[in-house]
Amino acid sequence: MHAVLQSLQAIGLIPVVKLSDPGKALPLMKALTAGGIPTAEITFRAEGAEKAIAAIAEAMPDALVGAGTVITPAQADAALKAGAKYIVTPGFDREIIEWCAARNVPILPGCSSATDVQLAARLGLSAVKFFPAEAAGGIPMLKALSGPFASMRFVPTGGIGPGNLRDYLALPGVLACGGSWMAPSPLLEAGDWEAIEALADEAVRAMLHMRLVHVGVNCRPNEADDTARLFSRMLGARPDETAVSYFVGKEIEVMKDIGRGDMGHLAFSVTDVDRAERYFASKGFAFDPASRKVDAKGRTTFLYFKEPAGGFAVHLVRE
Repeated sequence: MHAVLQSLQAIGLIPVVKLSDPGKALPLMKALTAGGIPTAEITFRAEGAEKAIAAIAEAMPDALVGAGTVITPAQADAALKAGAKYIVTPGFDREIIEWCAARNVPILPGCSSATDVQLAARLGLSAVKFFPAEAAGGIPMLKALSGPFASMRFVPTGGIGPGNLRDYLALPGVLACGGSWMAPSPLLEAGDWEAIEALADEAVRAMLHMRLVHVGVNCRPNEADDTARLFSRMLGARPDETAVSYFVGKEIEVMKDIGRGDMGHLAFSVTDVDRAERYFASKGFAFDPASRKVDAKGRTTFLYFKEPAGGFAVHLVRE
């Protein structure tokens, strides 16, 4: 998979933006990035898209600015010269796909049927845009397409929002989700960058679905048994012993020895630990790389923050 597509997968969200005023491109990208989404698909539905892309690419070279609603090779060429790092088309256009392939430019062509996806696969693509997602059958359709095209990755766009975002991202074939709700036109027209930053942050947090799942209690070896029994009486749950601890229900882990944190540890579940790590790192948090655990596919399943909070060590675990 192209490195740009890998980065989009790590972000998980792609704001789709119709920007009529190129002068607003840079503050928009800064707001999205501050909210945890360092990418935007600037659509060619509005005049000035080329200038907007150029403004972002020049001032923020690390941002993943893409060009959307590209319907001709000439637009793809203009977008690329302006600094776009990926191209998105509303439909399947072989000419544009081959133009991008010849230049090693990642492209997400709009696909809504098995025929479209099969043609994309035959042209060597590893990811496509599933559009219009809800109107084209939504999650049931994506599940059906993922059967014969197990190696293809999809970016559903169209009808996606906070209410169904996690359902789409839970599908193993979904690379990221696109949508306009993160930077709606009224806020763009008003230049309300604070509100757009808040929407971006809310979108990331909705995607991650961070929840406290258990509290770890540090005990000395001669205290762990009694402490576990005490919690068992409180919660009416039988202790489940492991090599290093007792779990009482799902909420309490009694450590058999003094573990991380002066007080113990807090475990939070997230839908994707790697995406959570990227998001929190953008907010200035650091992690302990030695604590990382990965599954057979190389996805992080467990990771400690470097710094404790209130005497508690804090770790993330995949939901």
